[in-house]
Amino acid sequence: MSTTSTTSTTTGGARGAAARTAKDTRTAGRTAPRGSTERRLARAGWLYASPALTLVAAVTIFPILFSVVLSFSEVHLSYGGFRIDGFTTDNYAALAHSSAWFQSLAFTVGFTLVTVALELALGTAAALVLERLGAARGWILAVLLLPWAMINVVAAQLWGYLYNGTYGVVSWAIEALGGGEPVILGRPVPAMAAMAVADIWKTTPFVAIIVLAGLMQIPKDVYEAAEIDGSGPWTTFWRVTLPQLRPILAIAVLFRTLQAFGVFDLPFVLTQGGPGTATQSLAILGYKTLFQNLSIGPGAAVATSTAVLVLGCCLLFLRAFRAQVDEGGR
Repeated sequence: MSTTSTTSTTTGGARGAAARTAKDTRTAGRTAPRGSTERRLARAGWLYASPALTLVAAVTIFPILFSVVLSFSEVHLSYGGFRIDGFTTDNYAALAHSSAWFQSLAFTVGFTLVTVALELALGTAAALVLERLGAARGWILAVLLLPWAMINVVAAQLWGYLYNGTYGVVSWAIEALGGGEPVILGRPVPAMAAMAVADIWKTTPFVAIIVLAGLMQIPKDVYEAAEIDGSGPWTTFWRVTLPQLRPILAIAVLFRTLQAFGVFDLPFVLTQGGPGTATQSLAILGYKTLFQNLSIGPGAAVATSTAVLVLGCCLLFLRAFRAQVDEGGR
């Protein structure tokens, strides 16, 4: 008899709990319609952002799409502007057989690889030094940022003065050290090296700031554990610091690669792409084709091909960055 009563009580209690749970669920559904609230917030967000998105589309997306259209068009100049007489792929066929395009691509890729690699190494070294500084870190950081804060054209003109064969300090130093009469910007290899030095001087602080931010996020107990295990400075850097910095380094490489691949102002001010076409980047080639030769279709094809290459590099680095983040999370 007692067993039957206990079973009935338990069954009744379970049914009552289930009924109360169902009632609470219905009440919560009536009082907190999360789906509709989130949709309203999303619509409000798009409404508030629509002016900025419209401006971005007008000044960024539309010119890009228009450039793509021109690259597939037969464009002819006239006194009233230009006209499109039809669509063609001859502009890209001309690029495929253009030695100037391949030379510009080779210079741009080489310039990007050399400068980004050296800036990454020097920026990491500078960030490691800055991390260990005390009260003087702020002042040294401010001085370090001066080259990065300088306008690109002004910095390029400054280096042009330094490289000048008549009154340039660098040319005078080379001549004083017995290097003969210096012709830095008038020969292909010295001009490339001089341009790389100018770019490294200006953009290494940018890499150093990014790496320093990553170093500040590494927990100190990781270094304490490595010290307890008897790890030396080099072993700690390669086994502890560098793995922790891989996502930050991926971001630095991404930004610097995109900037270096589209370099224009530095070769334009220093060499105009010369001597010959030794320092002619893809951006310089597109500028000369479009604005000096007035070949709108081929110039747009150069610009579009450059944008496609930059987009491909961006996607590859984003994929690598995601892999680094996933590996760090595991």
